[in-house]
Amino acid sequence: MKPTVFFLALLLGATTVFGQADAPPPASGVEKNATAAPVISSTSAPGETIRIKSPAATPAVVPSTEAETVRLWNLIKSGGWAMWPLGLMSVITFMMVLVNIFTLRRSAILTSHYMQTADVLLKKRDYLGLLAISSRHSEAVARVVQRTLDFATKNPSASFEIVREIAESEGSGQAAALQHRPTYLADVGMLSPMVGLLGTVTGIIKSFGVLATGQAEKSRDVLLASGVSEALVATATGLVVGIIAFAAYAHFRNKVQGLISDMEGAAAHVLGLIALNYNKKREQSRVALEDDF
Repeated sequence: MKPTVFFLALLLGATTVFGQADAPPPASGVEKNATAAPVISSTSAPGETIRIKSPAATPAVVPSTEAETVRLWNLIKSGGWAMWPLGLMSVITFMMVLVNIFTLRRSAILTSHYMQTADVLLKKRDYLGLLAISSRHSEAVARVVQRTLDFATKNPSASFEIVREIAESEGSGQAAALQHRPTYLADVGMLSPMVGLLGTVTGIIKSFGVLATGQAEKSRDVLLASGVSEALVATATGLVVGIIAFAAYAHFRNKVQGLISDMEGAAAHVLGLIALNYNKKREQSRVALEDDF
């Protein structure tokens, strides 16, 4: 996997989470009128004057998106120190979601073009040609075939059982690599609620610590408000990050299981063709030995 994917995902995630830190203050919701409404006078008859007053202009309302952004950022800052590690975990979650979206594809496991080429070359018993083609492909099945044929060509006297064990071991390694990628999301999903809970405890400790100082000029509710707000914001943020991370982990875990099934089916097909060629080679060797006798 190229490190450029991780860098771009990390940069995009950091921009998304922390990009609102320097948001401008909210604009006024109502713009004041610069001039009063004009009054139009006209005379319809001698001695009679008709005064027509224009309707009051409707005040222009500025969208409140910027104000909501500032309020959200202030709410995040009120969560205390726990928001920093939780913000980092949210960036990691966003980065890993992007990485898994771009890497966990069926084309990264097998392609129809490669399987058709492998089928034709194995039927022709062109092991070296298939070995050269497999080394130029990045699919997981190509890695299994390359490892198997490399061992088979270097050890022509090895039995098919040994060749099959080599293929199974390489396939297990490729499957483990696929299963390992979404586990970072599960780790974030377990750690983020714990960090939020720690922020909750520190916020409650802060509240009761302020009460213990004996500040009589403020009410008890005012003294408790700051710490309790910090505790609740930290808890909510930890739960939100954890739920999103676990949901993404469940999705990619199921997707990995399907990709592993496809890889196992393709590897079994290749091993079946190799087994047929091994049986033909043994029959030819037995006939040649009988002719010699």
